[in-house]
Amino acid sequence: MSRQPSEAGSARIQPLAVLPVFLDLDGKCAVVVGGTDAAAWKVELLVAAGALVDLYAPDEELSEAMRRLIRDSPAILHHARRWRPADLVGAQLALADLDADEAAEFEQAAREAGAACNVIDKPAFCHFQFGAIVNRSPVVVGISTSGAAPILGQAIRRRIETILPPSLAEWAALAQTLRDRVAGALKGSVRRRVFWERLADRAFGAAPNAGTEAELREAIALGSAASTAGHVSFVGAGPGDAEHLTLKAVRALQAADIILYDDLVSAEVLELARREAKRVPVGKRAGRPSCRQEEINEKLVALAKAGHRVVRLKSGDPMIFGRAGEEIAALEAHGIGYDVVPGITAGLALAASLGVSLTHRDQARSVRFVTGHSKQGGLPDDLDWRAIADPATTTIFYMGGRTAGAIAERLVGAGMSPRTPVTVAASVGRAGQVVTSGTLADLPNLAVTFDPTQPILIGIGTVFAARAECASNVPLDRQASRS
Repeated sequence: MSRQPSEAGSARIQPLAVLPVFLDLDGKCAVVVGGTDAAAWKVELLVAAGALVDLYAPDEELSEAMRRLIRDSPAILHHARRWRPADLVGAQLALADLDADEAAEFEQAAREAGAACNVIDKPAFCHFQFGAIVNRSPVVVGISTSGAAPILGQAIRRRIETILPPSLAEWAALAQTLRDRVAGALKGSVRRRVFWERLADRAFGAAPNAGTEAELREAIALGSAASTAGHVSFVGAGPGDAEHLTLKAVRALQAADIILYDDLVSAEVLELARREAKRVPVGKRAGRPSCRQEEINEKLVALAKAGHRVVRLKSGDPMIFGRAGEEIAALEAHGIGYDVVPGITAGLALAASLGVSLTHRDQARSVRFVTGHSKQGGLPDDLDWRAIADPATTTIFYMGGRTAGAIAERLVGAGMSPRTPVTVAASVGRAGQVVTSGTLADLPNLAVTFDPTQPILIGIGTVFAARAECASNVPLDRQASRS
């Protein structure tokens, strides 16, 4: 027998433990029985949703939290007595904090009055459940575990909070304002869908500014789907560990269409980008085939002009030895918008992993970040070696693996003691981090033990003295046990 074509297929949705719904309580009556702290929290939620609350509880049973709510909110009408079944007539929702015997009577009264019922911590008498809430009103996210694991629900809420930017509320309010205009001006479901998709992409980036609404209204009036202006976010990826990213960095990665990333950006950081985003490597590494800076500048401009939301993902902090200034200048020359999301620079990650204060008040009055690699490949010609040799200064040399011998020679020549503590590190902030320590006189020999293709960091100053012995040649994941 041949199989005939059929429209029947698998279910569009798997079984649900509960059906998530959202009640419009604005101006509606809600009856609450009980003056406990638990009831007070529910009353606070109801008032926030716009409900008019009739509260039934004797004065002596009111908690301090409930008294404060009654005092501060005109939406709460307190009846200083026990509840009666007739009190529930006309209520949209009925909530109580009662013992089991009285809970059964309350649930029956609510059912007869046609009100949705919830008795706190008595699921057998509940018509609905309260879940964890992520509030970006008018966007509201509800989370339920069907009462099985409320703590898990709170943990999920915290995760979602990190992904949804606070400015999402402003974008949602703006969308609400534009909804009727879009429906009237953009004919055809495809054009309207394109408009809303592009607005949704922008909602996970920078907050709307004073001109955003006017810009969108103009685009609608012209009959276009939406503004085609692109945007570039310079994002600091930190030294490698994805957990060092800021919330804003994660949000930028989740909103990007295209990500241009450096060689030193770790795979676990890239994994946080949204799946649909195109990833383009544009790294520059000494002694390896690299993208020219001019090519990167041109690509950023071209992608933004094409309307893309671009993330320029840089190792560490984008504004420290990352040549972000040149890329920003290229964008500004073409009138392209951008923002900068700071990251943890490698020097700070090294200090954190060793437990070293770079500006310990008994040892250092300042800290310097210095490049150990010029455009020509050697040390820069214009460094103030006498200032760097100041014994009250902590200095971090970036990209100094190939020039370590010259660094030591110049500093000793400028008056720094050969016995000054030195720490050399590779793969800072990653699982394979290796750190070795000694003195300035040892620096040339310490540096040659590292793979020259790895990014090398050199810390110089008395702040490294206390960690010199315990940090020597110990990978990152073992340092804590040796400290």
